[in-house]
Amino acid sequence: MELTEQQAFVVRNLYLTALVPLAAMVGLYLIGILSRWVLAVYAYSFVICALGWEIWYTYGLVGGLPVDERRAPAMSEAIPIHLNWVLTSLFDAAVCALGLFLIWLIYGFKDTAFKAWKWPALVVLFVLFVGQNVYVEFMIHEQVKPGLPLSWAPLIPTGPWFNFVLFEIQGRAITFQTQLPWVLMVPVFSLLVFRCHRRQGAGLE
Repeated sequence: MELTEQQAFVVRNLYLTALVPLAAMVGLYLIGILSRWVLAVYAYSFVICALGWEIWYTYGLVGGLPVDERRAPAMSEAIPIHLNWVLTSLFDAAVCALGLFLIWLIYGFKDTAFKAWKWPALVVLFVLFVGQNVYVEFMIHEQVKPGLPLSWAPLIPTGPWFNFVLFEIQGRAITFQTQLPWVLMVPVFSLLVFRCHRRQGAGLE
């Protein structure tokens, strides 16, 4: 079975947005451009997203269907189930790294917002995190549409049992459950940045 044009677009872009930022982050660190604490934020973001919801979504661990039962067989051939959570978590980490860069840019290339809560920075993270996830849910609607339950996860405490449609885009539902982890990631990621940046003064540079 061959991929449809949209499925091929999703597969291609998942690999690119997962692996290219990974190579860029490691490469920039090795040549001395990227600080170690920033690389730490990226790595910890990967772990948080993986344990927070991506592994649970992939395998349908609690009250959900595994990803292979929510998508076309051709998609599962292109993205094997045991690689799925790795790629999606790498993509999530890249989104977090982009958020870090945008805040640094908005604050004039200063670390002001990395030391304490700043409402503009939180708004930027919220718009980026939720906005990109709305786009992702729109693009992979066949995998997450109502009727295909997604697993409970630590960053989705309501699980599939309390889920509703927030709105629709061209007939594709955007649901509460899929947006919740990214809403919760705003404070979680902010605390992570504060912690990693603080450790910079303790030698993590």
